[in-house]
Amino acid sequence: MAVSTEAPVLQSAPPSDSDDGSRTLPNALGPEKSILSSMLKDPQRYITEAREESLTREHFYLPAHGLLFETLCELNDKGNEIELVSLVQLLHDRGILDDIGGRPAVADIYTYSPNASHFATHLKIVKEKHVLRSIIRTCTESIAEAYENPEDTSVLLDQVEQEVLGIRQGSETKASFDIRTEVAEVWTKFQEVLAGEVETQGIPMGYTDLDGMSKGLKPGEMFVIAARPSMGKTSLMMNIVEHVCVDQNVPTLVFSCEMTAFQIVQRLVFSRARFAQSRIGKGFKPSKEELLKLKRSTKEIAESKLWIDDTAGIPIDTLRAKARRRHREDKIGLIAIDYLQLLKSNTRQASNSREREIGEISAGIKALAKELNVPILVLAQLNRGPESRTGSSLGVPRMSDLRESGTIEQDADMIGLLYRSAYYAETEEEKEELAGKSELVLAKNRNGETGHIPLTFIAELMRFETRAHEAD
Repeated sequence: MAVSTEAPVLQSAPPSDSDDGSRTLPNALGPEKSILSSMLKDPQRYITEAREESLTREHFYLPAHGLLFETLCELNDKGNEIELVSLVQLLHDRGILDDIGGRPAVADIYTYSPNASHFATHLKIVKEKHVLRSIIRTCTESIAEAYENPEDTSVLLDQVEQEVLGIRQGSETKASFDIRTEVAEVWTKFQEVLAGEVETQGIPMGYTDLDGMSKGLKPGEMFVIAARPSMGKTSLMMNIVEHVCVDQNVPTLVFSCEMTAFQIVQRLVFSRARFAQSRIGKGFKPSKEELLKLKRSTKEIAESKLWIDDTAGIPIDTLRAKARRRHREDKIGLIAIDYLQLLKSNTRQASNSREREIGEISAGIKALAKELNVPILVLAQLNRGPESRTGSSLGVPRMSDLRESGTIEQDADMIGLLYRSAYYAETEEEKEELAGKSELVLAKNRNGETGHIPLTFIAELMRFETRAHEAD
């Protein structure tokens, strides 16, 4: 059968270049042909190596090369033998032989590289050119979007940053999974726990029962602490932040929508020194011991790796952008947010529904935890459900009390409901009896047990401490 020596240009022609057509996108046609040539001659070795390096059809500049690569990978995955004659026949039967350039094009690729020793070098070149093209396309699309939708500035900025970070992540080859390495790590951690070297799988929070149930703050997880106003949820969050950041030297980023950075640091200093701020007044003179404690507390907090952003009503996309940048620079180990309902979402859908807005914010926080692989501790407000209950249930919160959105309940890995019974006491005697007693109900724990965690709240120090369980 006669074969035309002219290769069709349908798929073998390069894709359209820049928007004005004046410049050619970065490419490396020679290395692309060299990679395919090596794969045709030694499929088992080089197709496997290409897949391990996460090479895909999109990495090839010439569509014909990408199509051939995809076909070779498909045949290899099915365990089919790959040799030139049967390959050409298969491409013909599928009706894509002309898209690749016909028989001469396939034969030319097969003979193109007499030596496959440069496979790794050529593969690296192809991936680098793909990164350059991705940058150009992302920037071009962003420019067009900026002209078309100038009012969605913060949303666009977050989108552009995500896409640029996606290019970086896509260009990095992830180490292949090794079950033996993972099993060894599991066994090592198990032995450390048995030996008493570590008490948790994640970052300890400083509360015995809470750490025992939760196994610590684990990377990629979202821990919601919810309460009604005046229950002390900000104090509990900052007590945990202090333990993580100051005592364990874990870099921590705090987003505070309600308090200023000065107020938060002031709380930290005095609480850590166990000094009641209410004592400060005209003519007050602290003792020498108190001054030493305050100086020590000031020094320890000043030397800690703590960053505080007190932007009021910060949009979730801005928060995520700031967290990414800080994580890139300082390898953040914990993010704390006070509090979820004070954040905003600038999407058009969110503007029409408060529930939809809260849902987007909650999903955005969970996605950030997974993206950065760090735990996120986030506070949330409860609705008036606890006040509407009667008898022994008065003031006791439930997960259904989470304000404005059930998606928080779905997104969170752990949910702790904080309350103080004294707040709902009706008599002075009852208030005195319950003074300081607090409970954190671990109502949801995706990877562990749930239950009540007794705490003591020292109001003048804005501090929660572990409290022993009481007998029934």
